[in-house]
Amino acid sequence: MSDLIHVMNETLGLRAVDIRSYSPLALAYIGDGVFDLIIRSFVINRGNVQVNKMHRHTSNIVKAQTQAQMVQALEPLLNTEEEGYYKRGRNAKSHTTAKNASVGDYRKATGFEALVGYLYLTGQNERLMELMKTALTEIGEIRECVTKNLP
Repeated sequence: MSDLIHVMNETLGLRAVDIRSYSPLALAYIGDGVFDLIIRSFVINRGNVQVNKMHRHTSNIVKAQTQAQMVQALEPLLNTEEEGYYKRGRNAKSHTTAKNASVGDYRKATGFEALVGYLYLTGQNERLMELMKTALTEIGEIRECVTKNLP
């Protein structure tokens, strides 16, 4: 399967942009969309159910409160650069407010989305999926199977 960013760049004639030129909120903007697509893909893969049920399940995962829980589990695993992008997003002054979340959760979620945006735009897809798996496991969406080695 082709790398989506590469195909988009080639097909749409998108220019290369220095990731450092993006504001933390711009990274969060793209990260929000990428995270939503990852979760929608995860939810639909669990089985063909009513779209309304898939939407509710997806909404429960992508809400700020859940993202805050996810990023708290990920923080100890982040390298220095990833932590920097997370903190830049978390500390960014947003002119929007949380609808159904505390200010703290909303800020953590914005940092989480900035981290996702950074990883996506820099093509670190394997790292992004590694972190998503850990985060989804943390909130109980993925249950790790423990198998015994039988002789």
